Amino acid sequence: MSKPNRSFEPSPSRRAILAGGTAALLSLCALGPMRDARAQSARLLDAPRAAGTVGERYDGYAVPRGAVSPEIARLIDQVNGERRTVYAERAKNTGAPLEAVGKIYAQEILKSAPAGTWFLGENGQWTRK
Repeated sequence: MSKPNRSFEPSPSRRAILAGGTAALLSLCALGPMRDARAQSARLLDAPRAAGTVGERYDGYAVPRGAVSPEIARLIDQVNGERRTVYAERAKNTGAPLEAVGKIYAQEILKSAPAGTWFLGENGQWTRK
């Protein structure tokens, strides 16, 4: 009876699967910020984000920080709907999970957000840019 393979080296078939997943995620990382009409409405969040009434979440969606006006709530819903559409399209085109796409975009949002923007991490903690 042969010894079980206990090395950490993946099998050739497993390497192919890992390479495909890695390629999909790398293609997501190469994405620039949203550059179409949807980005226009996202920029409307800049003032409420700088004021601290709207934050960004680790999964690529905007969230209210406390009570917000009905107009701001509608704007958050509009932006999140547009983002969801972009994320779903990108997920379909790359084969990556929707959640992974949102997290990649969240990193881009963090980079381009104005100073003072609050970010809610997966751990539930708020940090300020």
